[in-house]
Amino acid sequence: MAPSSSGWKNPVSPETSAGLGAVTKARSNKLRSRHVTMITLGGIIGASLFVGSGNVIRTVGPAAVLSYLLGGLLVFLAMRMLGEMAASRPAIGSFMEYARVGLGDWAAYLVGWLYWYFWVGVLAYEAVLGGETMHTWFPGVPSWGWSLILLAVFVGTNVISVRTFGEVEFWLASIKVLAIVVFLGAGILFALGLWPQATFAVPNLWEHGGFAPNGIGVAFTGVALVIFSYFGTEIAVMASAESVDPAKGIRQATSTIIWRILLFFVGSVLVIVTVVPWDELPAPTDVANAPFTVALSRFGIPGADVIMQLVIFTAVISVLNSGLYSASRMFSALADKGFAPKIVARRSRNGVPVMALLASTIGGLIATLVNFLTPGSGIFDFIMNSAGLVALFVYVFIALTQLRLRQRMTPEEVAALKLKMWLHPWLNIFLIVAIAAVVVVMLTTESGRSQVWTSLIATGVLLVFWPLVRRNLRARRLDRESVAPVTGSANEGVGND
Repeated sequence: MAPSSSGWKNPVSPETSAGLGAVTKARSNKLRSRHVTMITLGGIIGASLFVGSGNVIRTVGPAAVLSYLLGGLLVFLAMRMLGEMAASRPAIGSFMEYARVGLGDWAAYLVGWLYWYFWVGVLAYEAVLGGETMHTWFPGVPSWGWSLILLAVFVGTNVISVRTFGEVEFWLASIKVLAIVVFLGAGILFALGLWPQATFAVPNLWEHGGFAPNGIGVAFTGVALVIFSYFGTEIAVMASAESVDPAKGIRQATSTIIWRILLFFVGSVLVIVTVVPWDELPAPTDVANAPFTVALSRFGIPGADVIMQLVIFTAVISVLNSGLYSASRMFSALADKGFAPKIVARRSRNGVPVMALLASTIGGLIATLVNFLTPGSGIFDFIMNSAGLVALFVYVFIALTQLRLRQRMTPEEVAALKLKMWLHPWLNIFLIVAIAAVVVVMLTTESGRSQVWTSLIATGVLLVFWPLVRRNLRARRLDRESVAPVTGSANEGVGND
């Protein structure tokens, strides 16, 4: 088939990222619809919401609701753009593959490695939090020992098959979703004074220094931390590429994100700042001091803190499980395209990128051990701060890529899109400008500047190595051309820089 004007070759083919064919050989190894559904619902609910939201609330006050609304809007727009591309061409590499085709190799290299870096940090974050929780319950084993055990367990669930990953994630996500629904129901009753021994608590939204006690601008600064909580919504799109019905899964993931954001994130934060005065929340140093635990303890339910700790622990290991999946798939996709060592692309007979999984685990393991060996290094705060801006970078790339690919399409191709971004290209421009505005606001505060510079450092390191990677890519293409000078590669001439 001749290439379309959009730059895609075989645009509706599901085999768009190297290695996808290996995954789709055995139908029994694919994710089922229920797996994708629950990954879509609960995949982004993790410790960054249950615990990290305390940092946002303590910094912003009740106006943290606005931080979550604004962050949710940006994520919603980015996911809709990603959904348009993925519905036409599902890919394991997801937005990295689309950036390669739409913007060039440099963009794919940068966004892919930034994404992998994000998830390696998340692996350390969740492993440390999970290890500390287990040590609280079973002090006979040190926290670092439990962290290593948790990493080993979920490497095992991922290495067996994608179906095993999906089954484990289905049950873990189910617990998270059910817990938040119950929390929201009880919280609304408590806030309205309809809960036993409760009083009308809605005035907590403005009685403790105002709705925005530290200024409304701080709510914009809090978006970087909020983005950290939301980042992971794209997992459902990546998982859909390995499901029985990729197109259905992608449509489901992108069309339901808005109410998931409003219900699980905005709704939960609104309940917390209503039930508990924002200035009475303790620093969320562990699960026992998490804002959800503090709020639930006010309901007077016996053992509520223990119940919440179990729920939060479930969320921690769920994100650890899905983080290993995301990091390994992106690392493998990077290797498939020549942006990482070729050995990383090796897969098992079940289609699992084993070498990418192990390499990602080593990265997370190193970060975890550094946290325990040098506790004063502030790695917990570093991950919470720098990863948020990395997420903003990724969303900008998604907006630019979708903008470029749509420009290349004919009117007939645009009309045939099963999932379409609205008001193109104006919402793309809005998303990019909004993210730039958030970065500018962040530069006005000391903590915000720290977030910006740490993220720029990570990006700068990647740019230093780009000339070497580009030279290797050229050598690789020359080798392919010498082997197949007539037919060339299926992707030759697309996305090259």
